[in-house]
Amino acid sequence: MASAAEIDAMRRALLLARRGPRGLNPQVGAVILSPAGDVLAEGFHRGAGTPHAEVDALSKLAPGEARGTTAVVTLEPCNHTGRTGPCAVALIEAGVARVVYALDDPTDAAAGGAERLRAAGVDVEAGLAASEAAALVHDWAALQRTGRPHVTVKWAQSLDGRAAADDGTSQWITGPAARRDVHARRAEADAIIAGTGTVRSDDPALTARAADGSLLEAQPVPVVIGESDTAPDAAVRRHPREPLFYATHDLHAVLTDLAARGLQRVFVEGGPTLASAFLREGLADELLVYVAPVLLGGSRLALGDIGVASIADARRLTVASIQQLGDDTLFVARPAAAPGAPTPRVADPGEPTPRAAAPGAPTPRAAARPAAQPAATEPAATEPATAEPAFTAPAPASDNRGDA
Repeated sequence: MASAAEIDAMRRALLLARRGPRGLNPQVGAVILSPAGDVLAEGFHRGAGTPHAEVDALSKLAPGEARGTTAVVTLEPCNHTGRTGPCAVALIEAGVARVVYALDDPTDAAAGGAERLRAAGVDVEAGLAASEAAALVHDWAALQRTGRPHVTVKWAQSLDGRAAADDGTSQWITGPAARRDVHARRAEADAIIAGTGTVRSDDPALTARAADGSLLEAQPVPVVIGESDTAPDAAVRRHPREPLFYATHDLHAVLTDLAARGLQRVFVEGGPTLASAFLREGLADELLVYVAPVLLGGSRLALGDIGVASIADARRLTVASIQQLGDDTLFVARPAAAPGAPTPRVADPGEPTPRAAAPGAPTPRAAARPAAQPAATEPAATEPATAEPAFTAPAPASDNRGDA
């Protein structure tokens, strides 16, 4: 059973882990304790190609100082060689006597560190603060299982299911509280996706902002999908993060490339056509639907063709939560069944190298930035005034992608 010192050390390790970047590798923290329970060293992982948390902590000790110590780690020490060596071996060679970790490594390539440690005579305890550690690496672990980022699709609509009035105006269907909630959720995403039609018609900045219009500290990478060009002076080109432009309608290929860049969670906020395409392709893991108590009528539906020809094809959902935001209501829902077969994991997922593009996969165009300009003053949340041109996602090619 973990001691009080080890419990405190795990809390510290979880805090340290959050200092590391979200990306290709998991966020991991480590603390080295003396036999008396005093903290001797701590470390965390700073991204792919850098020392893992355990090695980072060990590097701060003098030769021989780690002998007989306890290592407290948020994730099972890895048992593979990627850009760096196995952490389990590093701990064994340093003479660490006991290892306490929170969560088993979910990847086939890196798992097995605990078994290797035990075989070398190291006392190992697993499961301390497992739920907290699982929450920390949830998005990374999901990417390892599916081969693509977690996808949240958001839209705002009237009570009768319209995204805009018949003349195209939509600002604002929802109120300030709902729009503040959208920005908070944008800041939690690694990327925000819009279509070229929405970018052209609404000129959104795709930033996450506070109520006073200032930029929040965390900003998602802006992603624009579609074959139309984006204007040189478009607000998205002044985003604090470098935009990615994909001249394709192949959503599977786009998500595969975003995963290879270490983007674990994406937020789709690109209008009815793009939202419908993600749903039609079975790529939506979560839906955020903001419903305002207003009637608009007309033809501007919040969703178009999502591949439902009859009631038997209806996309059944599980409502995870319902939240009142001022006069508006937010429904958070998830597919009642898995949206698609998972993509097989790539080899050595803990230390992946950039993958070569599959035939036909998009290569993002370089974002040509204009001269420095004042920050864009995009309205508080994007509700497209004009739907983008028809977005026809092709049937997935037979390329063994496994995520059709």
